[in-house]
Amino acid sequence: MPDTLNYRHLYYFWVVGKAGGFSRAAGRLGVAVQTISVQVRELEQSLGCQLLKPDGRGVTLTEAGSVAFSRAEEIFQLGELLPREVRQAAGKRVARLAVGLSDGISKLAAYALLAPVLHTRDLHLVCHEDEFDRLLVELGLHHLDVVLAGQAAPSSNTLRLTSERLVAAPVDWYGPAAWVKKKNVAAFPACLETLPVLLPTGHSELRWALDRWFHAQGLRPRVVGEFEDSALMAVFAAQGMGVFPVSHYGAEKAGLLKGLRFLGSDPGVCEEVYAIRTPRGCQHALASELVAAVR
Repeated sequence: MPDTLNYRHLYYFWVVGKAGGFSRAAGRLGVAVQTISVQVRELEQSLGCQLLKPDGRGVTLTEAGSVAFSRAEEIFQLGELLPREVRQAAGKRVARLAVGLSDGISKLAAYALLAPVLHTRDLHLVCHEDEFDRLLVELGLHHLDVVLAGQAAPSSNTLRLTSERLVAAPVDWYGPAAWVKKKNVAAFPACLETLPVLLPTGHSELRWALDRWFHAQGLRPRVVGEFEDSALMAVFAAQGMGVFPVSHYGAEKAGLLKGLRFLGSDPGVCEEVYAIRTPRGCQHALASELVAAVR
């Protein structure tokens, strides 16, 4: 074995171990699968043992790979701390909070959840929006301190993630005066079959909850638009495009409902938001402050 370890090879192996496969790791690193495969193979050759083995469509760690992965975890976690500690030693203390936002979560709810920490002195807030699975990989790589999502992390995960439900907000329906008239209010929710309806896209857990409610009510809503962002959906509704559902949390605080009229409520339909963290993220002061403030 050579006297010095190639840390690039080790880093690629570590990302593959985190992601559970070469393809996912390639997507995370922005390089070709072949490139990562070669790097990992060279690491195995230098160490003289196999570190990864096939597991379905992905890979899993061998016994030797688990040892290497554990050490790599320590090495790269320390590496991520280095810039922050150097800045602090130089006298520039920065309160950094990196938050992952699942692409299905209401951005109004996300803003309301983050509000308690926005006045932190020397705050450097990083908000990264992506698909749920990709955010969990970023969280496992410690590129994020907390993920806000409409669902909890899988119960069986290798990243030791913890999930805490922060919000279970009731959902109401609003719309412009042109559509919210007395006869429609009286006929809610049956009127959703005749009124133009705006809904969240299928990325949102709220959309799944609404679809189940429609089915239980025997409704086939007249959907004229689907939006990933609740604030954008409200803008189109205010311009007369249709009526839309919105959770209590964040909507009134953002002034979103100004000029819109109440149509009705969805009994039993809630927008849920979870905070997902690693053991290290549970020690992050701002992330803990955020969770405690909402609780």
